[in-house]
Amino acid sequence: MLDRWTNEWIKPPLAGLAKGLAGRGVTPNQVTVASFLIGMLALPLLAYQAYGWALAAILLNRLGDGLDGALARHTGHSSDAGGFLDIGLDFLFYAAVVLGFALANPQANALAAAFLLFAFMGTASSFLAFAIMATRHELSRPSFENKAFYYLHGLTEGTETILAFVLFCLWPEHFVVLAVVFAAACLLTTGTRLWGGFHTIKAREGRA
Repeated sequence: MLDRWTNEWIKPPLAGLAKGLAGRGVTPNQVTVASFLIGMLALPLLAYQAYGWALAAILLNRLGDGLDGALARHTGHSSDAGGFLDIGLDFLFYAAVVLGFALANPQANALAAAFLLFAFMGTASSFLAFAIMATRHELSRPSFENKAFYYLHGLTEGTETILAFVLFCLWPEHFVVLAVVFAAACLLTTGTRLWGGFHTIKAREGRA
């Protein structure tokens, strides 16, 4: 929901960082993989309840997630292969963060973490399924022109997920409540995407 605004705010600083990296010969895929590896450090850090360090790893991962795309655009090296790698590693990272909280306190957090992972499955599957159909039907993307995959807007997108992770790390004692609330929002997003995606594709098929 917030991505359309936050993307505009972060474009200028990311473009500046991308220019500096390009001058050093860094490639977008290198940034993608490096930021993923940094982000995955959050899993053991969360398991050992080092929430401050885990938050730093999460934020660095998200910085890299925006920076690889900015670098690709700056160097003219945008590619479907890079987009595929980026989105695949993103979903693994999201799941790893939730798993980290489950490991931090299995007795208290495991059920809420499982519910959130269930909700993530819905947002991920609706995201990717619509992307496939949008490509097949040559649907234009009216927004998010810098994204490698077309997807419908939703209540929970990248910005909201980052905010949720930040809240989890700042108030880990409230993880259960925060995770359940965010999972409910993810399920609402899934429902609206399935409804909107179905009718969008059906209308396109009717005009074909």
